[in-house]
Amino acid sequence: MPSDTTGFWTPVALSRDLPAGTVMPVRTAAGSIALWRSASGRISASADRCPHRGMRLSHGFVRGETLSCIYHGWSYGQAGNCLRIPAHPGLTPPETIRVATHDVEEAGGVIWVAVGTPAAKPPGLEGLIPLRSLTAFAGIAAIEAAAGGKASPDGLVEFDASTGTFCLLLSAQENGQTLIHVLLKGDTGLAAGIGASRAAESLRRRAEGLQKKEIAQ
Repeated sequence: MPSDTTGFWTPVALSRDLPAGTVMPVRTAAGSIALWRSASGRISASADRCPHRGMRLSHGFVRGETLSCIYHGWSYGQAGNCLRIPAHPGLTPPETIRVATHDVEEAGGVIWVAVGTPAAKPPGLEGLIPLRSLTAFAGIAAIEAAAGGKASPDGLVEFDASTGTFCLLLSAQENGQTLIHVLLKGDTGLAAGIGASRAAESLRRRAEGLQKKEIAQ
């Protein structure tokens, strides 16, 4: 995963998995994030907690260009400021009511959320096409062992399967889990995508087996 002295980018989701008007929970080293895309397609990353009663904003809904809490409907803009409190329709919410936000970028069909203040943009992943994401109950070291290679500074591991070579973009999660984004090397067609997906599932099972053996020792 790219890093520097001030912060780093975390690949949290694929662009295709977050259509306009939706919100989803993602995890980073900064904690749980409510990742959402407005009706116009603008993407935002908000802390996953409504300051009113602490409800997860990722359980809420997107209405136009705002993210609303499912509990009492408090609505927030991209900058994190509260824009509407339904119980008090005539009230302009004070600036002190807001949620923390994080820088977010889309690059190469992958959504990256900043932890801290990275010195550069996230990797472009040129020539790679996102296929799917999956979570492994194993650490990055176990996945590297199962793949037979080390991750690059950008978090990429090449994996040679019987159906061809593809890449894994790894992101460490809490509780020793790893989020894996499967990336194809070029537009290789449906059969290659199915083969890569099955190979990634097999690799995940191997990595989880290695992790269990490591814990048992």
